[in-house]
Amino acid sequence: MGTTQLDSVPEPKYWHLKTVLTEALDSEFSVGEILPNERDLAARFGVARATLRQALEQLELEGRLQRRRGVGTTVAPPRVGVAVGTEQHAWPGAEGDAWQPVDCALQTPPAAVAAALETGADEPVHTVHRSRVSHGQRVATELLYIPAASVPGLTAIDAPSGTARTRAVLRELQHLALEGQDRAVELGSARADDAKELDRLPGAPVLVVTTRFFAQGRTAALSVATYRADTCRLTFGDSPGVEIHHDPERRAS
Repeated sequence: MGTTQLDSVPEPKYWHLKTVLTEALDSEFSVGEILPNERDLAARFGVARATLRQALEQLELEGRLQRRRGVGTTVAPPRVGVAVGTEQHAWPGAEGDAWQPVDCALQTPPAAVAAALETGADEPVHTVHRSRVSHGQRVATELLYIPAASVPGLTAIDAPSGTARTRAVLRELQHLALEGQDRAVELGSARADDAKELDRLPGAPVLVVTTRFFAQGRTAALSVATYRADTCRLTFGDSPGVEIHHDPERRAS
């Protein structure tokens, strides 16, 4: 094929600076460490502050840096692995589950959720709200929908309110024999409530992971988890030992 106009476009200065900064982050800084101020960084690399800001913004988008109010720009922790395609099946709340309970209430679910659960349009279901934290930062929020038929032994005494209700619902769910699960992942934009909870702006990129849990020949629970796209990565299979580096020129180890 012939050349195009893009073939002759030189690499933007900020993009080259991003590569240089990436190497510095890997060799000179540790997770959580605060970077020098913009004036000092611009002087060190001999660039204008506008160019530096572009490079820092790109590294923030890629999840290498975090800008924290009242603190400054810090080195971000490793991305959280979101497993897809794994052969391991377990109910939410089982041993090793990384999610933390926030609240639980009986609510009428969205129409699409009611259709997936095959419940009545106005039938309330147990709506469990959970969150996931990494290195002290909330990286994901989840709404887990469980119809009453999936937790028939649950009583008001067992689950008065809040996190106690959450634990009781999840504990009762373990009594069902899990027959399987499927999972879908798509790129989305953070809604206002999710953005506030994840400390992002509305419309920020997120990964939406929808998981259906099957028991007794039906969908017994449905999870909709929203992950910050800048702090998470997808993993496939059951091997957790593969580390994906941010620099594409470096090999995964």
